Amino acid sequence: MAIAYSVTPELRVKLKEPFGMLIKGSFDETMRKMDSIVKQEKPPKIISVGDTVSRNLHAYQMNPQLSITDNKRMRKRVKQEVFTGKNVVHVKNPQGTITEEAITAVIEALSSNEYVHIIVDGEEDLLALIAVLYAPEKSLIVYGQPFEGIVVVEVTSEKKAEAVKILKAMKTVRKAK
Repeated sequence: MAIAYSVTPELRVKLKEPFGMLIKGSFDETMRKMDSIVKQEKPPKIISVGDTVSRNLHAYQMNPQLSITDNKRMRKRVKQEVFTGKNVVHVKNPQGTITEEAITAVIEALSSNEYVHIIVDGEEDLLALIAVLYAPEKSLIVYGQPFEGIVVVEVTSEKKAEAVKILKAMKTVRKAK
């Protein structure tokens, strides 16, 4: 398992800040707001990163084209979600890292028109950066912000550049795109 990127202590603090628009509220409130955004923006793809946000998007019929989960909520093991109609891919991605295997899985999922569920053995959080980098512009990446709500990242050239900057600030084994 080749590790492509590893988080530095300095970045760990920065990465706790929302990378997109923070939508505060309960599950119902955040999903209603998200539904309104989806209807208005009509994104080419919706990508969910995290168990709770993925489960909620599916429960509210906003079936993400790609869901990335690690069977944990707040670092506590939970029962694996099964999202019907999705191809399931398993990858290893240790906490605080991004592996080549995980990058490849995200790129392949985003380049297909199929619905994919990537189940991570390890931690999935940092894969939101890879999703931003490889998703088509105007796509929406959604992840949870603990105790606050959800973060919605609209993929733009500026967000892609920001993701590259963060990846370049990590300890790298592989160069950012």
